[in-house]
Amino acid sequence: MRSLLSEFYRRQYLIMSRGLCRAVRAAFGAARRLSVLRPWTDIIVDMAAWRTATVISLMAIVGSAAGQQKPPQQHSQQPPPAQEEQAPPEEDETQKPKEYSFNPLQAEKEVRIGNFYFHKGKYPAAAQRYREATRWNANLAEAYIRLGEAEEKQKDWKAAREAYRRFVELAAEDKRGAEVRKKIAKLSKSKR
Repeated sequence: MRSLLSEFYRRQYLIMSRGLCRAVRAAFGAARRLSVLRPWTDIIVDMAAWRTATVISLMAIVGSAAGQQKPPQQHSQQPPPAQEEQAPPEEDETQKPKEYSFNPLQAEKEVRIGNFYFHKGKYPAAAQRYREATRWNANLAEAYIRLGEAEEKQKDWKAAREAYRRFVELAAEDKRGAEVRKKIAKLSKSKR
């Protein structure tokens, strides 16, 4: 019995020194530093702190012991339910093809971002953004003319010609239409 108690107090000291009762010790230490407590109350305060630490440590020991015990198993005559095969979830959401629906706001946003990249001289990124814009809104003529310009800067004549053709289809009466038709003719003759 004596060794059990000494072991208990040794563990209690280790728990306290690790900081479980740090707040209690800090509060009493502050009171002592301010000389609020009289010398004979120090003993009572220390005993109260140790009593509190003892209760906390006993609760921790009992709680951990209760958590380690397995609940009793009840034997029932019912067989375990059969596992139904489920389709495995998609491994990576980013690998799924992106679904596009009509979204003119997103298309305008993609065109603005494409313009940013185009002015920075990053033509592949700009062309990709313009393509995204055409997927969000297939009738956005501005995206097609800007895509044609970006493809032309990359020297992809065929893609530029197709983008310009689509622009002319969508915006035949646009003031840039004549200029774009000249570009299409120029690209068709010289750069195949």
